[in-house]
Amino acid sequence: MTNTRGQAGKIINIVSVLGIAAAVVLCVLGYRIGLFTQTDVLADFLARAGVWAPALFIFLQIVQVVVPIIPGGLGCLAGVLIFGPVWGCVYNYVGIVAGSVVNFLLARRYGKSFVRSVVPERIYDKYIGWLDRESAFDRWFALAIFLPLAPDDYLCLVAGMTRMRLKKFITIIVLGKPGAIIAYSLGLACVSGWAARLIG
Repeated sequence: MTNTRGQAGKIINIVSVLGIAAAVVLCVLGYRIGLFTQTDVLADFLARAGVWAPALFIFLQIVQVVVPIIPGGLGCLAGVLIFGPVWGCVYNYVGIVAGSVVNFLLARRYGKSFVRSVVPERIYDKYIGWLDRESAFDRWFALAIFLPLAPDDYLCLVAGMTRMRLKKFITIIVLGKPGAIIAYSLGLACVSGWAARLIG
């Protein structure tokens, strides 16, 4: 029984590593063709996906949360511009929440060394002190998730190093994300529209 569990654990680790590696490769290739830096390129790419466009966009949002080389703001803006303000926010929400849970689980499984390899040292040093006040961490984390300008992706990794239960983490993310995503997505769309009118 122990050997079976050990083998299953190794398989899960291998699949996780391969999945992360594949995501990184896809991100690099996508970045090179402008998929993650140019809204029109992303829109054209999704248009070719037809009915699968929403699912593909959600997947890309999950990837941009997990792989920090992709600017998250562009994804939120693209979602609103491509799918409209309502469905754009919905797809942004689903993808970002799912990506946040993936980050939490990755940090929970691979620990401090993994988190330090992903989170910039400046941000890590700034927020790692929260772990020394673990009794208050949940409240600080919930407040940060609610605010639109906090480094949510990295904070989800830090949360994975605490004893916070997955159920509680998901509850905080599900309830705390909508306001920030709506404000961020629609705010970027308004700024983009204003800039376009100004230039035009």
